[in-house]
Amino acid sequence: MTEPRVPGGSGTELSLPDGPTVDVGEIDLGMREYVRDGERYAVVMDVHPPSRFFPESLVEVLRDTIEPADEFDEFGTVHIMGIVMEEFPEKVASADVSDDGTVGCSMIWLTEFTDRRLHEIVVELVVELMEHAISHSDDDTAMSEFERQMLEFDVSEFVEAYREQRDFESEHDRAL
Repeated sequence: MTEPRVPGGSGTELSLPDGPTVDVGEIDLGMREYVRDGERYAVVMDVHPPSRFFPESLVEVLRDTIEPADEFDEFGTVHIMGIVMEEFPEKVASADVSDDGTVGCSMIWLTEFTDRRLHEIVVELVVELMEHAISHSDDDTAMSEFERQMLEFDVSEFVEAYREQRDFESEHDRAL
């Protein structure tokens, strides 16, 4: 027997442990947050570029230095969300919708974090990744310089400034 579906809906659902069950058909490509009953949940899709979280210059550094051990050619949003899921498995739901032609992307993630909080978490996790990578370097000067810069780096301040410059609410948003 077939499962009941909303006409025109995709039939694929995302369920958060302490949150809503959402038909992915309710999520559109430009959506960064899903709101239900006053609660906000970050939405990320594989088609969202990593520059959603970081300036293009840093995205290029990450792509040049990280070799994915999967079918993807370069480091991207899929890897970023993999890092988030590894750290917070109970706070992230994901769905492979690559076989669903009604959705417009291949992967969707819904988190129990707001979009802004997810942005801060992503920055924190990538900084940790960078710190781990540089700790394996033989260049003590580079390590010292990185540590010095990180003492001056404020994640919340960075996210606030980046989001303000990106103007996420406007149709004129573009990578920096």
